[in-house]
Amino acid sequence: MKDLHNPDLPFYHPQSDECAVFETAHTNALPLLLKGPTGCGKTRFVEHMAARLNLPLHTVACHDDLSAADLIGRYLLKGGDTIWVDGPLTRAVREGGICYLDEVVEARKDVTVVLHPLTDDRRRLVIDKTGEELVAPKSFMLVASYNPGYQNILKKLKPSTRQRFVSIGFDFPQPEVETPVVMRESGLDQGRARALVRLAGKIRTLSGMDLEEGVSTRLLIYAATMIAGGMSLNRALEAAIIEPLSDEPDTQQALRDLAAVIYG
Repeated sequence: MKDLHNPDLPFYHPQSDECAVFETAHTNALPLLLKGPTGCGKTRFVEHMAARLNLPLHTVACHDDLSAADLIGRYLLKGGDTIWVDGPLTRAVREGGICYLDEVVEARKDVTVVLHPLTDDRRRLVIDKTGEELVAPKSFMLVASYNPGYQNILKKLKPSTRQRFVSIGFDFPQPEVETPVVMRESGLDQGRARALVRLAGKIRTLSGMDLEEGVSTRLLIYAATMIAGGMSLNRALEAAIIEPLSDEPDTQQALRDLAAVIYG
């Protein structure tokens, strides 16, 4: 969805001064860390800012098997020849764009070793396999994100890594912000969008239930899109909120009961 104030930008509704912080970090060649729950708008925010600053964006979804070579690049066979192929981090450094590491805490430990020289005054990327040492241009920006509330002792961002970044804390938007976002992204009317946001607020404040995370804005948009497309309310809630949030029958029933209270 495009920003109606500038149709060339992906739509993003600021919650505070995060756009100004991002622009200041970029202007001063500072790496940026986004912290907040899954589905609260971190990735859309980066997409919006990349378009706003007219910078190429290389997004990497981090996972258990993501290695430093996946980011930097590797030699590949092509037509009988062995050629070097840049990874997304190397491409971003060469182009002077943004490399966004989504859920960086999920990546293997050797990834942070590669990132450290890019997050201090060296701003260098060493490619051992080609013998290159790239100096990042001022337009290059390293952005990473993670969910502090969804970690265990084996997957935690070390303080020595966190303190290499300036940070912005994200949370789910306030109802007066989240409602128009759901409306704009789904085409649902205000009354029904407001009810979905109210349900999300109740779920997010629940305690004692088997929920690892609260319902995301993304899931609300999915539910709203299905309702706007003609699906019944109960079926849309089941498919887009209840089933994605839990596999436990008791928890699912508790969510249905809560929805029944909200919708009367």
